[in-house]
Amino acid sequence: MSGWQLKTPEEIELMRAAGLIVFGALEEIAKIVAPGVTTAELDRIAETYIRDCGAEPAFLGYQNFPASVCVSIDDEVVHGIPGKRRLAEGMIVSCDVGSLIDGWYGDSARTIPVGEISAEDQRLLQTTRDALFKGIDQARAGNHLFDISAAVQQHAEQAGYSVVRDLVGHGIGRKMHEEPQVPNYGRAGGGPELLEGMVLAIEPMVNVGTNAVTVDADRWTVRTKDGAKSAHFEHTVAITKNGPDILTVKE
Repeated sequence: MSGWQLKTPEEIELMRAAGLIVFGALEEIAKIVAPGVTTAELDRIAETYIRDCGAEPAFLGYQNFPASVCVSIDDEVVHGIPGKRRLAEGMIVSCDVGSLIDGWYGDSARTIPVGEISAEDQRLLQTTRDALFKGIDQARAGNHLFDISAAVQQHAEQAGYSVVRDLVGHGIGRKMHEEPQVPNYGRAGGGPELLEGMVLAIEPMVNVGTNAVTVDADRWTVRTKDGAKSAHFEHTVAITKNGPDILTVKE
């Protein structure tokens, strides 16, 4: 467990401030998601909100990423680059947002329907969101890391979907990515013991078809290898004496 950065209750509250800014930015994005809106507009409204809160967009410039929000449509899993592309009725759009304030990071994502979507796509979104909360429920001191992973995997696969294996969740704190990695698959009871003070970004990425993914020529956009749709939901979660505490949601 070397390299794990355990947070004090006071530090967790500082992280909650970052998390609530991310939550607010995602709420602003959700308000304007509609046919005809460009992905660049989603990026702009989120960056403006984050900066108006006195924070910095954590993704902008991170490993040279060129935007504040990852915007991924339909078969794009994660890391889509916003631009001139316009949303259309029936799409699903995954938006991943990070903020940095007072030296602490927050990170959250959700997949948002564009107008009316099919029942099949709605089921994918609901299953992925539910898988996230199944994983969060296992984020308790004394459990093991792969209890989270197994809960996500079991829920997704029981619904007939696959979980992406090439990308993982992660610890988070004073750095965007800290130890440990949090895979979305694994055997319950495996992995290191979870400790009070750990803060994890738990983020199921669930595909309709194969779990295999490819990376576009832009070196960022990850999409499903078979072209089937994918959904992505994420929260920053602290492990406390009272159980899992979601830092990226407003109570």
